[in-house]
Formats: sequence, structure tokens, C-alpha cells
Amino acid sequence: MMDKKIPMTQRGYDQLQEELKHLKQVERYAVIKAIADARVHGDLSENAEYHAAKERQGFIEGRIIELEDKVSRGEIIDVSKLSGNNIKFGASVTLIDEDTEETNTYQIVGGDEADIRQGLLSITSPLARALIGKTVDDTVEVTTPSGSKAYSVINVKFI
Repeated sequence: MMDKKIPMTQRGYDQLQEELKHLKQVERYAVIKAIADARVHGDLSENAEYHAAKERQGFIEGRIIELEDKVSRGEIIDVSKLSGNNIKFGASVTLIDEDTEETNTYQIVGGDEADIRQGLLSITSPLARALIGKTVDDTVEVTTPSGSKAYSVINVKFI
């Protein structure tokens, strides 16, 4: 895999660690048991439970590898120590949609912890990339599937 660091908050890092722990300590053993139980039923070539369990095992092992890589490359950024007027990773940004005048606040976080419904915007999203380096009263234009959208930055804070 790549050696490039992955920015994330402590919360995001903890979530990855928790998922990794769960996969290794719970899911891995559950799927091994499911495979063993399915083998008892005889002919493996036509055993749907066996094939489903083996497929699940492949998914779990792949996800473990992916999570171990992300955890090892994770660069935890302590947002509480950040400040300034420029938007950067960890910033909570309040935007106003210039078309609808709707106001939303987003925190720019790592890709794995993003959840737009909770106001957590991935650093790799087009909107976050457009916002990086901007300040209050700046305008950004972002291309979305429904067309071009313009937003004005009305607040930047670090919490």
C-alpha cells in the first residue's frame, strides 16, 4: 500500500480501531464457526451456507487488511489545538447556499469518519477541497451532480 499519511480526528481513529477490534475478535471467529458448521452438512460444492460463509470470510479478511493499513498511516490531528481564519482540516465551517439561502455547518474530517447527515464532510469531497484555504466572506463554487452550486463562507471555527 501507499505510505501517504491519512488525516483523521481522534474520533475517526478510535472508530477505525473499534471496527478493527470487532472484526478480529468477533466477526473472524463467527465466520470460522459458520464455515465449520457448514462443512458438517456434507457436499461443499452445492452447500450455499459454506459458500456464503467463505465469501463473508474473504470480505472480513480484506476489511481487516484495509483497516490495519489506514490505522498505521493515520495522522491524528488534534482539532482543539488548531486556530486561525483559514479553512483547513478539522475546521467547522458554516456556509450559506447562494441559491436557496439555506445555511449548513460542516466539520471537515477524514474520509472514513465522514457522515454528511451529522455535518461531517470528507476532506476528499469536492466541497471540502474547494473550501480549503478560504476565509469568512469568501465564495466557493462546486460542481455537483445537479449542476454548479455556490456557497458563501459565513463562519470558520475550530472546536
